[in-house]
Amino acid sequence: MTGTVTVGRTAQRTSLLDVARRFAAAPDDWAVAPRFNPRERWYYRLSQEPDYEVWLLTWLPGQHTDLHDHGGSAGAFVVVSGVLTEQTVSGEARAAVVEQTLRAGQGRGFGSNHVHRILNHGRVPAVSVHVYGPALQSMTRYHISENRLKVSSVDRAGVQW
Repeated sequence: MTGTVTVGRTAQRTSLLDVARRFAAAPDDWAVAPRFNPRERWYYRLSQEPDYEVWLLTWLPGQHTDLHDHGGSAGAFVVVSGVLTEQTVSGEARAAVVEQTLRAGQGRGFGSNHVHRILNHGRVPAVSVHVYGPALQSMTRYHISENRLKVSSVDRAGVQW
């Protein structure tokens, strides 16, 4: 997924995945070191730009998200360390979950209608960098019922995170 990033006076097309890779490759430049919380996933916004924002997330074994979208924002993420599993939902008439494993150094971009869940099925902690463009304003959480994707709740930026 691409977004327009202004550098000086020149607007350039840049991939959100490229931004995630750049941040993931420079942990010494992060404002904070990754932290791990046994009660819930830890996250920290590393950067907020006019066209995108960058988040650092940590995942202890067993930690995961719910099925969710990004409120109309496109995005990308890169696994910095550990292994994460992404589950995406495919099929409109009959929701099916498709799983992909991503190891350190691997990442993926996604469009504004992407619904997924991320899990740490491994035995070691994982760290990842996520980029969203435009910045997240909401996230819709889903569940699958009767083979259909159904809305569970909608979280709003500034209220739930």
